[in-house]
Amino acid sequence: MIHQLAAVDKRAKIGKNVVVEPFTTIAADVEIGEGTWIGSNVTIMDGARIGKNCRIFPGTVISAIPQDLKFDGEDTQTIIGNNTTLRECVTVNKGTKALGYTKVGDDCLIMATSHVAHDCIIGNNVIIANGCGIAGHVEIGDFTVMGGLSAVQQFGKIGKHTMISGGSLIRKDIPPYIKVGREPISYAGINSVGLRRRGFTNEKIFEIQKIYRYIFQMKMNVTQALIYIEKEMLPTAERDEILEFIKNSPRGIVKGYGTGKE
Repeated sequence: MIHQLAAVDKRAKIGKNVVVEPFTTIAADVEIGEGTWIGSNVTIMDGARIGKNCRIFPGTVISAIPQDLKFDGEDTQTIIGNNTTLRECVTVNKGTKALGYTKVGDDCLIMATSHVAHDCIIGNNVIIANGCGIAGHVEIGDFTVMGGLSAVQQFGKIGKHTMISGGSLIRKDIPPYIKVGREPISYAGINSVGLRRRGFTNEKIFEIQKIYRYIFQMKMNVTQALIYIEKEMLPTAERDEILEFIKNSPRGIVKGYGTGKE
């Protein structure tokens, strides 16, 4: 099922029922899982590890060397999970010696012309709309939805179940379960619609909402709010995840809308 006009190195490991369309180039140190479809004019370079049942659309380039002047030819990888779709002209660069790989998880959709730089870790079920730029060393949690033409500064962290408005410039970290938008990017409430779709109960959504009300809407700074939450609210997985994320954010989190508070 490899077209005669495709250039596939004989050393590449190609799974069963993989389709490779014409004018695609696949290098030697590449592994592709069964059932994956690869469109025409795709370039898959050394170090690519692509899972099962993926869909790679024309013009995509996977595992090119990083756009990082410190890269010195080290042996690194690009890992793409199962059931992930990369639309037209997406670029995913391989890692550097700092991490050793760039990873995109399972069941993701990265839309046309978006770029994922070196050493990024993108979770499962992530949607990245058209024309987004993800700089190096960025971490994006599961079930994040990123609007088109957004950009994330290097070393940024985005928690899971977040919703990011299109055209956002993300200079601060975004804690889990919230929506962000506007310029400068700010908290815009919790992602209640997304959470309900994923099976969160109303009680759990109210708990998350209460936590962020203390952080963004009360007359406390973030440090004071975290101390108050730990003292007044019982430990839960969501509470502890939010607190841990914020405590481990060296650059700080997004502002609360209209408060100017970080």
